Amino acid sequence: MSVTVLVGSQWGDEGKGKIVDILSEKYKIVARYQGGANAGHTVIIGDKKYVLHLIPSGILRDDVICVIGNGVVIDPTALLEEIELLEKNGIKVEGRLFISHNAHLIMPYHKLLDQIIESGDTKIGTTGRGIGPCYIDKFARKGIRIVDLLDRVELEKKIRLNLKEKNDLLKKVYEHEGLDVDMIVKEYLEFDRTIDKYIKDVPSFLNHAIAEGKSVLLEGAQGTLLDVDHGTYPFVTSSSPTSGGACTGTGIPPTKIDSVVGIVKAYTTRVGNGPFPTELLDEEGEKLRTIGAEFGATTGRPRRCGWYDAFLVAYSQMVNGITSVAITKLDVLSSFEKIKVCVAYELNGKRIKYFPTAVEQLSAVKPVYEVLDGWNEDISNCLSYDQLPAKTKEYLNFIAKHSGIKIDIISVGPKRGQTFYIDR
Repeated sequence: MSVTVLVGSQWGDEGKGKIVDILSEKYKIVARYQGGANAGHTVIIGDKKYVLHLIPSGILRDDVICVIGNGVVIDPTALLEEIELLEKNGIKVEGRLFISHNAHLIMPYHKLLDQIIESGDTKIGTTGRGIGPCYIDKFARKGIRIVDLLDRVELEKKIRLNLKEKNDLLKKVYEHEGLDVDMIVKEYLEFDRTIDKYIKDVPSFLNHAIAEGKSVLLEGAQGTLLDVDHGTYPFVTSSSPTSGGACTGTGIPPTKIDSVVGIVKAYTTRVGNGPFPTELLDEEGEKLRTIGAEFGATTGRPRRCGWYDAFLVAYSQMVNGITSVAITKLDVLSSFEKIKVCVAYELNGKRIKYFPTAVEQLSAVKPVYEVLDGWNEDISNCLSYDQLPAKTKEYLNFIAKHSGIKIDIISVGPKRGQTFYIDR
């Protein structure tokens, strides 16, 4: 029996989709535990590129069962489009995908409110896909769950109650004409008929599977520094991508977790607003963005780019309990003569001991850098640690030491075959 949590160790976009695909070879079940269709996991197999938003990338391996847990908020349109895309590419979904009956549904008014609020004066940098407003309703105990689709009378009652409040807000505050309740009820009842075959009591399913000795991989979306509790609040997502969220988002108790794998990009990126101590606003930042193809898989937005932040990753290691690390996009650094690594922060002229999550403090810190020599050669064809240049190994050893991590997996390109384990 093996239960592993896989977390993003920076601000997301570390390449979790690819690593989930690689690790899936060793697991029977892959379960997503939080977030919504605001995250894009990209996997390249041969000449085909798959961008998944809700379904775990384990679905790309024929013998893997995939689960969407109760901690995920589900956009019916996005889910059905994803299922259709996979089936068109010859990937069987029915019988291999299960969705928690307790997962909350993103409603049309969630998307509308998200877009209206984000277009105002205070911008968080959301994707406008209704994730935040859906989680607001969930914790206000007004949410609509998949289980509610089973009773048309109760579903309509809940939608009408919610829509009265939302339409009052839309009309009186935002001068919007409001939404039609009958159309929404019709749309979601049709969705129920389509996904009924995928619905499952996920906590029972997963715990029984673990009891039978089946291996489970739990994947989050986004990254640690976007966690609503432990991230750079308020510039965060609306759920818990950290390892603790894996338990509440699936119904698996923490006593059954064996290990936590952190995904770390060989440099640092961020999408959306908020502080970013190692951000590069010069030619080197643009070079990282161009070589690394740093554009959002969901929105296409250009990502902010900067040097590797070991101080940040050490914080991530602490709050997640990371036991091993997969490092991605190492090949992107191959053409840099000199590579900087942030090893500490200074605030008001003094080095600080702890990572500051208060926006005002994090915006004021000065990164302390160590400069390393680059390796200046293509590593995208390396198939083992021994084949890496000496300077590449020095870089890996340096960031591992200063981040307090153990690197077990290395990715040197976007394709499935450009990933290898370190033999110890």
